[in-house]
Amino acid sequence: MVSRTVGAGAAALSAVVLSLLTVPAQADTPPPAPDAVGPDATVATAPLAAPDTAELRKALRTALSQGAPGAFARVDDNGKAIHLAEGVADRGTGRAIGTGDRIRVGSVTKTFTAVVLLQLVDEGKLKLDTSVNTYLPGLLPDRRITVRHVLSHRSGLYDYADTLFAQSVQGFENVRNRVYTYRQLMDLSLAKPLTNKPGAVYSYSNANFVVAGMLIEKLTDQSVATAYQERLIKPLKLTDTYYIHPKNTIPGRYARGYMTADSSGRKIDSTRQTVSWAQSAGALVSSGKDLNTFLSALMRGELTSAAQLKQMLKWTPVNSTQAYGLGLRRRDLSCGSVYGHTGTVQGYYTWAFTSKDGKRGLTSFANTSNNGTVYTTMNSTLEAAFCG
Repeated sequence: MVSRTVGAGAAALSAVVLSLLTVPAQADTPPPAPDAVGPDATVATAPLAAPDTAELRKALRTALSQGAPGAFARVDDNGKAIHLAEGVADRGTGRAIGTGDRIRVGSVTKTFTAVVLLQLVDEGKLKLDTSVNTYLPGLLPDRRITVRHVLSHRSGLYDYADTLFAQSVQGFENVRNRVYTYRQLMDLSLAKPLTNKPGAVYSYSNANFVVAGMLIEKLTDQSVATAYQERLIKPLKLTDTYYIHPKNTIPGRYARGYMTADSSGRKIDSTRQTVSWAQSAGALVSSGKDLNTFLSALMRGELTSAAQLKQMLKWTPVNSTQAYGLGLRRRDLSCGSVYGHTGTVQGYYTWAFTSKDGKRGLTSFANTSNNGTVYTTMNSTLEAAFCG
């Protein structure tokens, strides 16, 4: 669900895996020492330039020309909201897409999940450098895998999505309405050996945030839905944010999702789906306003202690312009760094990022997936929104 960068013209297997997990290729990842972390991000010393709305609109229109039915960008800039939208939310009715539409946000869910776990660290219920098996006895094959390794994608757990979506369309149809337990998802991951030594290298895997969801439920004695609701959604008044699993519908006004087939390029309506294959790794529904509100509150220090936010912002290199913290991505732009997450589920591409001071946030979105050219185009919204 979520975050590997996709390239146009990739082979079918690569296109599927990458469109679902939009993270740069592992070959681009410098291997840090076992528990080393990169320095904090480069922070712009001068005030950010005004968002370049012309470039943002150009990106949205280009995405439409490349096959996205609709696209939008919402920028919240120190109290002022900028709304840009092009195309349709629903190909059947022709309804125009809007920045207020609810969307499936994919792996942006991972940041919500990580924040809940860091709150549990603040409450003394969890320690980042303790073995996962201390809290979930016998779950993982190597006791050296810590909570920190899981949240930073350094556990070595195999990403079961690579198996589920070896064929993107058939794989999706196989899971569209299926409901998994966490244990079933972990069985899929653990059927394969660890991909590397725990702590050795960044390697994106949805299994990590399945483990995170299991930790939340074990330590709170609540469902992840209740934990999100009580700890984040209600306090921040996120009126468009829902964890609806295992339901396969989206409440209220929403954008329909359209997955691109591998070979024919036809658009498959993928709106109705349980996203049960992702759950705490990627099943949230939200909106541009809510995502910008959440990330702003996070970076302003309103959701965790300063100590835990500092832990979240310890970085493992991904490539020359990206790093990963604890459930949080850092993107290095020409004007400095921004913080947030990307998200992909079938039919939905999402970018949600904020400046380090939380004063400017961007959510950009296209209601497509499995389309590398659209992904690359929408990625450019970050530079336009934050650097002008």
